[in-house]
Amino acid sequence: MSRLPLIQPAQAIGKAADLLAGVQKSLGVTPNMTKAMVNSPAVLESYLGFSGALAGGALSAPIRERIALLVAEENGCDYCLSAHSYIGANIAKLTQSEIDASRHGASEDPEAAAALAFAAVVVRTRGGVEEADLKTAQAAGLTDGEITEVIAHVALNVFTNYLNKAVDTDIDWPVVRHHEH
Repeated sequence: MSRLPLIQPAQAIGKAADLLAGVQKSLGVTPNMTKAMVNSPAVLESYLGFSGALAGGALSAPIRERIALLVAEENGCDYCLSAHSYIGANIAKLTQSEIDASRHGASEDPEAAAALAFAAVVVRTRGGVEEADLKTAQAAGLTDGEITEVIAHVALNVFTNYLNKAVDTDIDWPVVRHHEH
């Protein structure tokens, strides 16, 4: 049971109602995460703005989903693992083996592997990357813009992981559990 109310679209008013209606219109569903976020409309609005801006960046949807899976696994966020396993399979068209590999920072795709390797360093060091880590990412083919976006995607996913874990958001996706480290 979620620790904060999940604001239902039918009960939302004002800006919260507008934001949830926008989520429903764009996704076709209103995930419980957004119902928790809208306890503060500013939080949902900032999430939508950040994720929307990054969706228009250089990293493809499959790479973005792989990063989300890695970060969720690292942070032990079952809500996000469940959501991104579903989105990865059904929207980004990742195979189950790619989803599983991504959770551990690996990929058969060289571009995805480079992004995941750098994302793993970012999340595991909480941003404390070394100069050598940047050089490795560049040598693997990531541009400076892609490196910057990987960092931003890690930060965005850490935010959603922390929110969903703190709130204990009810999982409204096919449930996937993190592996114990």
